[in-house]
Amino acid sequence: MAGNRRPTIKTVAARAGVGRTTVSRVVNGSDLVSADARARVLAAIKELNYVPNTVARGLVTSRTNAVALVIPESASRLGSEPFFAALIRGVSEALADNRTQLQLMLVRDQAEREQLTESVAARRVDGVLLVSVHADDPLPAMLEEMGLPTVLAGRRDIGERLSYVHADNTGGAAQAVRHLLGSGRSKVATIAGPLDMDVGRSRLEGWRTAHHEAGVTASQVLVETGDFSWESGRRAMHSLLERAPDLDAVFAASDLMALGALDELRRQGREVPGDVAVIGFEDSLARYAHPPLTTVRQPVEELGRTMVRILAAITQEGGARQQLMLPTELVVRESA
Repeated sequence: MAGNRRPTIKTVAARAGVGRTTVSRVVNGSDLVSADARARVLAAIKELNYVPNTVARGLVTSRTNAVALVIPESASRLGSEPFFAALIRGVSEALADNRTQLQLMLVRDQAEREQLTESVAARRVDGVLLVSVHADDPLPAMLEEMGLPTVLAGRRDIGERLSYVHADNTGGAAQAVRHLLGSGRSKVATIAGPLDMDVGRSRLEGWRTAHHEAGVTASQVLVETGDFSWESGRRAMHSLLERAPDLDAVFAASDLMALGALDELRRQGREVPGDVAVIGFEDSLARYAHPPLTTVRQPVEELGRTMVRILAAITQEGGARQQLMLPTELVVRESA
């Protein structure tokens, strides 16, 4: 019967007339709660006989030996982009070494965000690895407020406060464009990633940096954006060719977008690299492209392993936050 169910943080929040985050703060001793809200939450806890999982285990700080890998993307996106598979491999390997369980959580809507909040509030995990961070994503701030150790894959901006690991996105992009300009290409376009993500902005900045170094105008006509998917790369390439039919090279901010660009170039009868040289970023599917794709290799599995090491240092040793950048490498193949 419903009346015999064990009360949850949602029940307490509803009885106290506050949000779940407020209940979590009270349970975990946070100072970020008003005296009135704290009193209402404590009264609701007493009335409902609510026992947080952490208290039932004896200590708020007790370990669960579980880590959540949180990806705020759709299941189809998770399955179609090699980046996520490589990152999960790296995370899984590192957690196996630590005998720590991995909980994969997709957060696609408000209901799944509330489910994550409940897990965090009940301390069912020791920490969170958060992937695919957008500037307006409320999850990093929520996790920070709730006091749960968190490590990001990437960052929201250059002023990021949380721990994060990312690749040298600006440097890698600049190296790719230097290669194109240095090989005689004079009109180098770019298919940038989402500009509400630091990774998208940083790789676009690398494209601009290389142009500035070479004394070449980085025309906005040669910039199109995508969402890292194959189809967005194809559409972007179509738009670029309409605006600048004489372009002779393109740097795409992901391999999948570069593959979409290659398909559109073939549709329009452009030879690669004869008419248009193409470079991607990641080195996941690049060697299987036709022609094999020149790309910027980023160490995605190592990124996942490094995130786990940082999180373990925080949760197990009380270590300080860390912010690390991993090097990239230009891998030259037949497309450029």
